[in-house]
Amino acid sequence: MAKETRDDRTDAQHVWERLLAATPLAERHEPLAGVSTAILEGGDGPPMVLLHGQGEFWAVWMPVIDDLVRTNRVIVVDLPGHGTSTLVDGRLDAATLGRWVDELIDATCPEPPVLAGHLLGGAIAARYAVTHAQRLAHLVLVDTMGLNWYRPSPRFAVPMVRFAARPTARSRDRLFHQCMLDFDRVGARFGDHWDDLLAYALDRATTSENQAALRALMPRLGMPAIPSDDLDRIAVPTTLIHGRHDLQVPLRAAEKASARHSWPLYVINGARDDPAAEQPEAFLDALRRALADNRDRSEERDAS
Repeated sequence: MAKETRDDRTDAQHVWERLLAATPLAERHEPLAGVSTAILEGGDGPPMVLLHGQGEFWAVWMPVIDDLVRTNRVIVVDLPGHGTSTLVDGRLDAATLGRWVDELIDATCPEPPVLAGHLLGGAIAARYAVTHAQRLAHLVLVDTMGLNWYRPSPRFAVPMVRFAARPTARSRDRLFHQCMLDFDRVGARFGDHWDDLLAYALDRATTSENQAALRALMPRLGMPAIPSDDLDRIAVPTTLIHGRHDLQVPLRAAEKASARHSWPLYVINGARDDPAAEQPEAFLDALRRALADNRDRSEERDAS
């Protein structure tokens, strides 16, 4: 693989800046658990922390950010080794990621936040909630890993392996076509920013740091199932949101978890593994209904 040149880095930075300029967020970096972490914040209200999936970066949440900042203080981050969050010291393991989430909340949230995680971000969020539920107001798991062992459909796994082995625009698009039910429709939703998002995703996939992060995080946090007894210990309201046609984490995994743990499950039609990008209106409706239902139950308990 060709080395990244200074011009390549400059082009990627310009793409990143254009994406950021299209949002109501301000960016800063904070050292968290040995990771120089990209934090993007905007809006006022109760805090909401968004964790993206493996191989992604903060901008995948763009279709829902403008709506969320109207009612919440939204904190979006790049996972360690993703985007511009770089490992400075230490190793990426479960203990490090637990400290990382803990320090992220300390640095950004004056009160317990809603913590929403997608795919690998969901597995990180769920593992954190097992032992730190008191630090959270609500846990939202979006097409989350960790509910069972990661066994994606061969239809997804083949282009995933090929993209990991040789990241090119062609292998990227073949993979993304399996991540999304309607690739072109998602592109239209992003509008002028779609080409920038695709370009930055490919740029990050070619970096040694992103590749090393995936090799460390996926086997330790993404692929293994979280023991059901541990999930039983999550003592914070928890909601599942899942794309009906997900090829990475099948819907039946979310259905089984919902039944066992009594977690409400919102199924998003017309979506595979990223309902926030594919069906943002339906995703936002599910999220707001879940949070409203939780508030109603809390008020009922307080009144009784």
